[in-house]
Amino acid sequence: MTVTTALTTVPRLPAPRRALLAAVAAGSLALAACTSAEPEPDTPGRAAATLVEQHDLEGLDARQVIERLDTMPVAERPDDLWASVEPDQLILSDPTGDLDETALPMPADEFYLSVAPYRTFTHDCFFHSLTTCLGELGGETVQVTVTDEATGQTVLDETRTTYDNGFVGLWLPRDLTGTLTIAHDGDSTTSPVSTGDDDLTCLTTMRVA
Repeated sequence: MTVTTALTTVPRLPAPRRALLAAVAAGSLALAACTSAEPEPDTPGRAAATLVEQHDLEGLDARQVIERLDTMPVAERPDDLWASVEPDQLILSDPTGDLDETALPMPADEFYLSVAPYRTFTHDCFFHSLTTCLGELGGETVQVTVTDEATGQTVLDETRTTYDNGFVGLWLPRDLTGTLTIAHDGDSTTSPVSTGDDDLTCLTTMRVA
């Protein structure tokens, strides 16, 4: 059976074949809708650079980014940026997954340890998150002392003010094994610390009492 039009004669396909062709056509349209006509080349670091630019971090090294984000008032923290401090790198990522993560190398001879002393509440932590971690004692004066276990020498002895997020950031020599003491309002607490490649960068177990 055929259907005649004013221009030409087109064979009518059986119903099953018509349905198959319609499905193929619909699939082709759907594919065209989710792919660009001229896809951009996969350039390493392109999306990561966009993430850095989005948060005005261009040209900053890991130390500078850490200083900026860790000392930032909590109310001004970006909720679209995760920044995780690991012993050898700082990982910046987008919580939505829309942008690629980027890694900034940490200084070869320094280790960043962020410490949140507490009195009544704390949280578990291993790698410090610069934009989400929150300690109890924000804006408090503390005395911080670090002693090298091997030599007995004092590596750090400073009066510091905890950041708005309740942490105090310590840049320590890499591959140190020592003791950290924090004093606050007449009370103190002590903890062993180490700064190797497998060590934590977030210390939240020091209760001053």
